[in-house]
Amino acid sequence: MKDAEKQKTLVINCPVIVLVGPTAIGKTALSIQLVEKFSCEIISMDSMQVYRYMDIGTAKPSQEEMQQIPHHLINIVDPDDQYDAARFVRDSLAAIRDIEGRGRAALITGGTGLYLKALVEGLFAAMPTDKEIRQQLQERLDKEGRAGLHAELCRIDPESGARIHKNDSQRLLRGLEIYHASGKTWTELLEKQKTQEQGVVFTRMYQAALTCEREQLYQRIKERSRVMVEQGLLEEVQTLHGMGYEFELASMQSIGYRHAGNLLSGIWNQEEMMEHLIRDTRRYAKRQMTWFRRNNDLNWFNREEGERVGEQIKANLSL
Repeated sequence: MKDAEKQKTLVINCPVIVLVGPTAIGKTALSIQLVEKFSCEIISMDSMQVYRYMDIGTAKPSQEEMQQIPHHLINIVDPDDQYDAARFVRDSLAAIRDIEGRGRAALITGGTGLYLKALVEGLFAAMPTDKEIRQQLQERLDKEGRAGLHAELCRIDPESGARIHKNDSQRLLRGLEIYHASGKTWTELLEKQKTQEQGVVFTRMYQAALTCEREQLYQRIKERSRVMVEQGLLEEVQTLHGMGYEFELASMQSIGYRHAGNLLSGIWNQEEMMEHLIRDTRRYAKRQMTWFRRNNDLNWFNREEGERVGEQIKANLSL
């Protein structure tokens, strides 16, 4: 790589606390305790809490909590926007630098492991997006079907065509959107990312992860699912749909929103929706745990060991 192409290393010296774990483990409650103990500002590391109007299904902090504690990266894009790990890196670094300027610690918390990996292992350029091109491709998909667009992707980008199933509409459209917006294939841009040097160094970071017995977590997931529906998940999805956000959007296909959409569309009844919601949330939590277990920098704690988490953060970051 030529010197001109090398990324300048950004050194982050302010204390950065990372708190991760599967959905429903209790990260929000512990985060509030840590904020009170260390005077932190919270950076949400959640791929869904970035979306406006999507509150109940994403388990966002309450308005009261967000008024009492500074939160970043919540309600920053519309449900039809593309948000990815590259944008998270850019946005979270901007937030960290603002927090550092105020002489405070940053608490990054959430369950999106890919975002943490992207932040810690280095910056990379955001994949191009273009709403107009995306809309045109969606219209073609509706008229021509998946087979024709998949064949086009295979011609343009054989590697992506091979790894993306023709029925995976979301990634199929994304692959074509990237090419038509940039003139480069998804494969080319991914290879470019791999060759870029690490661009960020955190001099004071402590990473904590929460866990608990599987059955306890499953019971918490079941209870959270019930509460979300009671709080108005169906009404929230109905409102979003009325605002013009179609059920086929990537954000609307996420856990909770897809399930509510299927009920509102008449695909499932109430009992079927709850059954699928609980099952799919459990599966998602399992995938999250698998991802986090691969991270050797995480320090693991039982969800009930909040005091010990605070003690370890204090000892390791000299707070």
